[in-house]
This record gives sequence, C-alpha cells and structure tokens, in this order.
Amino acid sequence: MTTQQAQSRGALGSLAFALSTSVPGIHSAAIEDGELVVRTSRDRLLALMGLLRDDPRYACEQMMDLCGVDYPARAERFEVVYNLLSVTRNHRVRVIVTTDETNPVPSVHHLWPCATWWERECYDLFGVLFSGQPDLRRILTDYGFEGHPLRKDFPLTGYVEMRYDEDRRQVVYEPVKLTQDFRNFDFESPWEGILTLPGDEKAHESRQGLKLPR
Repeated sequence: MTTQQAQSRGALGSLAFALSTSVPGIHSAAIEDGELVVRTSRDRLLALMGLLRDDPRYACEQMMDLCGVDYPARAERFEVVYNLLSVTRNHRVRVIVTTDETNPVPSVHHLWPCATWWERECYDLFGVLFSGQPDLRRILTDYGFEGHPLRKDFPLTGYVEMRYDEDRRQVVYEPVKLTQDFRNFDFESPWEGILTLPGDEKAHESRQGLKLPR
C-alpha cells in the first residue's frame, strides 16, 4: 500500500467513525474494498444524503448512479445502492438502504436532479417504489410491459416475445414459444478428420467389427 493510499484509507476511516458515532439512524459505516459504505434506514435516508452533499467534510457533489440488488429470501428483498462522488475531496461514498415491494424509498431527486433517471430505472427493472418522485415511469421496458426483469424470480425467457407482423404491419406481442426441433447430431470432426472421439473406442469397435488390442 502506498503512502497516498494509506492516507486516503485513514481519511475514509475518520469519516466512517464520524458517521457511525454522530449521525442517528446509521446501521453501519465501514471501509469495504477501499470504499466507504454506509447502511441506513429509509426514514433517515434524506437527512443522511443532505449531510453527505452539504457538509464540507463529505462534499458529495455528484450522485454517480443508483442501482438495485434483489435478495428474494430476505423479508426486505431489495437493496437500493447510491454511489456518491466528492470531486472536492476525491473520495466516494456508497449508501445502502433496504426495502420490499410495497414500502417506498424517499426520492433524492431534489438533492441530485439526475436521480430521476436512476430511480425510474430501479422502479422499471426491480419494482422499487420511490415516494416524492414526480415522474415514476418505466424507462427501459416497453409500454404495457408486465413484471420487473431484474428480479431473481422473473423468468429468463420472459413472458412474451415481440415480432413484426408483415400482414398486420405492426409489432405484435405473443406468448413465448421455445420450440426444440428434432436434430440429428454428427459427432464426426471434419476439421480434424477424427472418426472416433475419445471415449467412443468401444462403439467404433462395434461398428467396424474390430477388436482393439488390450
């Protein structure tokens, strides 16, 4: 570890200690893989985010992104992860809250206007609700799409497939059909000229009426 890295880690450790001891509602604040990770509750999220943005010790001027993580076995299955950047202090802070399908997370669009795009994406792909968000619409999936495709219980094939119908001259939606046609497999290797693959010596012997040396 270089001197600069050690100093940076020490500074982040001081921030983690300050958050965990002086800010109410913090479940944990620690250094994980070289970054400051803070876990808090939904009802304390806005106060914490305002502090991280406005307090000169943290100075997180930018929210780089917001993403969701799905843990179906948990009572609050979703983690909402905020990645903040301080250009002034040259550090990053990751904030994590948990929720479920029905309890909304407070929107932070009034702190970082770009959050609207990220919150819409998280709602679209995971179904996480954001209270106070004036434009909570889908952003990646199509009109009328049902379900949230990044949930772990969403089928990989989806529920419908889309194609362009030449007769109707429009895009149509149909139930997914995965037809497995009967196929004859040729196990010969034409690019190497191998007629008997490793492990098939007995089958080759039977076909050719040969007896291999023991």
